[in-house]
Amino acid sequence: MRDCSTNRAGFDRVLMAVAATFLTVSATSALAGQSTTPRASAAELAIDAAVPRPEPANVPPPTIGDFKMDSTASVPDPAKAIDKPADPGAAAKAAESKPAETVTAPAASDTATITPPPATATAPATEPAKEPVKVSTVAPADQPVADRLRDMLGTRSLRYFDRKNERAAVEKFYAARDYAPQWTQAGKLTDGAKGVIARLKDAAAEGLNQADYPVPDFAAAGSPDQLAEAELKLTASMLDYARQAQSGRMHWSQVSADILYPEHPTDPAEVLANISTAKDASAALDGYNPPHKLYKDLKAKLAELRGQGDGPMIYIAEGPALAFKAATKKQAEVAPEDSRVPQLRAKLGLEHPDDTRYDAKVAAAVRKFQESVDLKATGVLDDRTVKAINSPKRDRHIDTVLVNMERLRWLPRQLGAASLGNAYVILNVPDFTLKVMQNGAPVWTTRVVTGKPGKHATPMLTETMKFITVNPTWNVPPSIIYNEYLPALQQDPTVLQRMGLRLERNRDGSIHISQPPGEANALGRVRFNFPNKFLVYQHDTPDKHLFAKEERAFSHGCMRVQNPDVYAATLLNITMPNERYTPERIRSMYGRSEIDLKFPTPIPVNITYQTAFVDDAGKLQFRKDIYGRDATMIALLKNSRNKDLEVMVSHAQPSYSRPSGSSLPAGVSFASDNTYSSGPSFFERLFGSPSPMTPPAPVGRRPQQRFTR
Repeated sequence: MRDCSTNRAGFDRVLMAVAATFLTVSATSALAGQSTTPRASAAELAIDAAVPRPEPANVPPPTIGDFKMDSTASVPDPAKAIDKPADPGAAAKAAESKPAETVTAPAASDTATITPPPATATAPATEPAKEPVKVSTVAPADQPVADRLRDMLGTRSLRYFDRKNERAAVEKFYAARDYAPQWTQAGKLTDGAKGVIARLKDAAAEGLNQADYPVPDFAAAGSPDQLAEAELKLTASMLDYARQAQSGRMHWSQVSADILYPEHPTDPAEVLANISTAKDASAALDGYNPPHKLYKDLKAKLAELRGQGDGPMIYIAEGPALAFKAATKKQAEVAPEDSRVPQLRAKLGLEHPDDTRYDAKVAAAVRKFQESVDLKATGVLDDRTVKAINSPKRDRHIDTVLVNMERLRWLPRQLGAASLGNAYVILNVPDFTLKVMQNGAPVWTTRVVTGKPGKHATPMLTETMKFITVNPTWNVPPSIIYNEYLPALQQDPTVLQRMGLRLERNRDGSIHISQPPGEANALGRVRFNFPNKFLVYQHDTPDKHLFAKEERAFSHGCMRVQNPDVYAATLLNITMPNERYTPERIRSMYGRSEIDLKFPTPIPVNITYQTAFVDDAGKLQFRKDIYGRDATMIALLKNSRNKDLEVMVSHAQPSYSRPSGSSLPAGVSFASDNTYSSGPSFFERLFGSPSPMTPPAPVGRRPQQRFTR
């Protein structure tokens, strides 16, 4: 028993040694494939591999191949290692066939001692990812120009674009396209560039100055620097053209303080996007000119005046003076016949072109032409008149057309109310006419009386008419009180009473003068309200005789309408067609109480100054420059080459303070002495209020009844 136990103990020790050896070899193999700690050297690995190891049963012993160090090995693909597991037998055969390779190969290069094992080859994967390289979208042939554009816009953009908003828009536009040129491709002009250049070269046809939009010479640009500079110059000219085509070469405030139109400047970013994406760049750029028929008709006549019309130039031959004499009780009319009269009729746009008689209509047309060129208006066709008619350039007429086209750029692009068939009111001050327009055609026309030249000139403006007042109260404007009624009171303290005017003292001591509704009211029976800063409006008048005069500039700035009942019915039928207003219905409202007729949709009112226009028959008409607007604008355009006329000019605003009553003479009686009224504001007094509330009245004064419909 004892020997058996001793033998068994010895056997157990052998088994334990074998097991320990097996575990040691297995652990060593596992660590060789997984450990990230590098071996000391390839020589040490070779020595370790040469040491004999016990070989457990059924397990192939480790060989020197398991410890082979390959300095040129790459990181093994884990997926492939799984698909194809290593064959221990094959590794052993390889090690036995080339035993010296494992020892001598690493020693052949000193770098083998510092080359990390395959496990360390995964280290670069932990480095931070680099930003992706942006691929340029610019064609290789255009890249040099794009590089120069980038530099120029970064350092010298102010040289080409002096307006801040345009400079910012251009920089953003080119940055978005990687600074690729817009107007050239591989140094050749694009179709868009050709269209823009053609439009710029035709600027004179639009009443603009072609010299203001220089076109660079791309053909002479042989280097990237020159092409980039030409690119920016053309872009600058295009932006200048679009801006001035839409808003004008001069701001309306440069001309007078009594002009106020809504601003409609171009957006340079929109211009760049529009022109660069348009199929027809020329047409797109032309779209910034006014779309109105008034403008397009004048453009056609400008071409005719310059000798560029479709028809041949008409020349009037010299000859004896022609004079028309009207019939009298003792003598019949004298209308001489002459072979030149048909040409004269055609030249002046008269009907019956084959008629050779120099009759009253021809004489009247000649007289109007003489007035327009500062000749004595005799109506006689003499040598000076013939010479003026035959003037090849017709400089004065051309200048007049040019400034009228310029003023039309100030008007809103949408003249009327879109929901009412583009309905609007347009009043031409020099022509003394008012038209109601709808769907592009005149609905109704009437004569008007406008403001006197000077400080009473009718202002030019665009506003919206919101309501009509039947039986209005006239609240006398401060300017008339100061300049006319206070001086009149000094001469005659009873003059206001005799005129039917009411004098009141306000709480602050100032005075207020008004005229109650009635047949003799200065505003007549109807007032048309479109509130504006100039405190003007349109209204009826008891002085009907002034409408028979040819020139009708007699008011203090407001506009008197010849047929207010028809005018009111026309407007009301546009804004309230179901109500079916008639002039008779308007007249039935006449009385002593104010009635406000509100418009559900306001109607735009455009007050213009057209000394040159094309009438409904297609004839070019000229009118007297009663306010001197033409002369001012012509002088500015000709003598302000180095001045920026597009800048707004500030003007002193008129004072509408209430006139003081301290300077009234003795004996002036108030409508109610020793009582005061704060009353509505002057603006509300002047235009009325579409509110049903009745303004407070002084004690002793009968409150005015007011109705709103």
